[in-house]
Amino acid sequence: MGGLREVAASFVVPGPSGVAIRAGLKGLTGQDETVLRQVGALLGSLASRDLKARCAAGSAHDGEQWARRKRALTGESSSRWAGSITKATHDQWALARRGQLAHMQNLRAGVETITHRLSQPIGAKGAKGAPGGYGSRKEWFAKSRRLQLLEDRLDGERADWEAGRVRVVRGGRKLAGARHHLDAARLSEAQWRLRWQAGRWFLQADGETGKPFGNETIRVTPGGEVSIKLPAALADLANAPHGRYVLACRVRFHHRGEQWADRVAAHRAVAYRIHYDTGRNRWYVTASWQNAPVTTMPLSAARAGGLVGVDMNADHLAAWRLDQHGNPVGAPRRFDYQLDGTAQHRDAQLRHALTRLLHWTVRHGLSLAIEDLDFAAEKTREKHGRRKRFRKLISGMPTARLRARLVSMAAELGVTVVAVDPAYTSRWGAQHWQKPLTTKNRKPTRHDAAAVAIGRRALGCPIRRRTAPPPHDRSDRVGHRTVQARPDTPGREGPRPRIPGPRTRSVPPGHGAKAGDQRAHNRSGHTAEHEPWTQDSLPLSL
Repeated sequence: MGGLREVAASFVVPGPSGVAIRAGLKGLTGQDETVLRQVGALLGSLASRDLKARCAAGSAHDGEQWARRKRALTGESSSRWAGSITKATHDQWALARRGQLAHMQNLRAGVETITHRLSQPIGAKGAKGAPGGYGSRKEWFAKSRRLQLLEDRLDGERADWEAGRVRVVRGGRKLAGARHHLDAARLSEAQWRLRWQAGRWFLQADGETGKPFGNETIRVTPGGEVSIKLPAALADLANAPHGRYVLACRVRFHHRGEQWADRVAAHRAVAYRIHYDTGRNRWYVTASWQNAPVTTMPLSAARAGGLVGVDMNADHLAAWRLDQHGNPVGAPRRFDYQLDGTAQHRDAQLRHALTRLLHWTVRHGLSLAIEDLDFAAEKTREKHGRRKRFRKLISGMPTARLRARLVSMAAELGVTVVAVDPAYTSRWGAQHWQKPLTTKNRKPTRHDAAAVAIGRRALGCPIRRRTAPPPHDRSDRVGHRTVQARPDTPGREGPRPRIPGPRTRSVPPGHGAKAGDQRAHNRSGHTAEHEPWTQDSLPLSL
């Protein structure tokens, strides 16, 4: 047990901090689309220029440089457009910076793993969680060359990190690389050009509380009228007073429409983003706002009455309901999904599975327990070697997206989510629960047993089942108990509690008062009573 890592404490996952809803811009005229394209292209060029200036400043950037960048953009657009562009630039630079740090950690982990395995004899077995040596001299030589490659990459990333350099591609690096492989991407040059231009347009504005309908730049009225404050260079395209352009269509938000209408009517801040979907040839507007901080439910309240343990897998969610003592109730449930095809199809499959899981949880009025999974350092081929199928399996599991969607959807239905440490849940669940829960009509899988382990850890119960009573007599001659007291457990050497009432046919009630006194056994002046001892049946869990 000394090689096991310490299990982190469970916690209640806080609710989502923001909301985003989307609606289509149906009924746009040709003039409307022309104006949107021109505004997006102009602001996109300004955003590209601002991003270049921000990346050149690096980590030495300060507030004075931010003010100079904003003043330079204000003359060609407006003060509010300039504020939105500089804020988006900072967010993009910070995201690239975090990605750079994660890439450095991934490279460092690969270097450490290869270095350790190269130091082991060829064919050596791994021990205590550490990998062994490589299987052949050919593989050892190939990995030694790869080690040099990773070290060079790591040195380059460290130099960029210390200098504050990041590399960002507006429009997406993947789409930029597809320009040289149009056949593989199944795109013509015209289609790629349209996607590239649409990806670099900038049509988003931050909200302001107290301004009409929560946004002065992109305004959407409760009736659905959409108007845009045109940049100074395109003011001649205005069709409404004060340099505004009103679109011919009307917008209606179906999802969370009432919440959006309440915010707009109260003139509370709402941010908008207008974007063009080249695949569907449609325009969309996305409204987003921040939620007020919500007090998280205490963990003790989330545990009251039991909860539902959920084990996430590559193709399904395994769930099992547990009572407040950690005992499985009813039969396990399985919610399938398929993570193949397009991104939209995968996202729809995930939402459908989560919807069924949450509706089943709401019917029982319980909380959800999930693993706090993070495969950021578990996907490298240096860690898993030739196990390509396993690497592909964990790489395809959308842990971050599933958790974000689950938390958001659970908050709407009033379901509390408890996150637990994922250490050893699958191994211990299969070891301690799969066989005992197997019956003639029920064949639980390893994933079902893992769901039980996850639920018990969220409830604060040990994953291992109850302490088995001593066989035959108190000497435990057949074997040790399944769960022994820890050395630091108070009272572990104390006497067993005396059970009142008759224990044999020959001993009446009230006798045997010194049966539990260990000091009285075989001592002068005392008579050691050697009477049989029995123990009441214990509950299923501690």
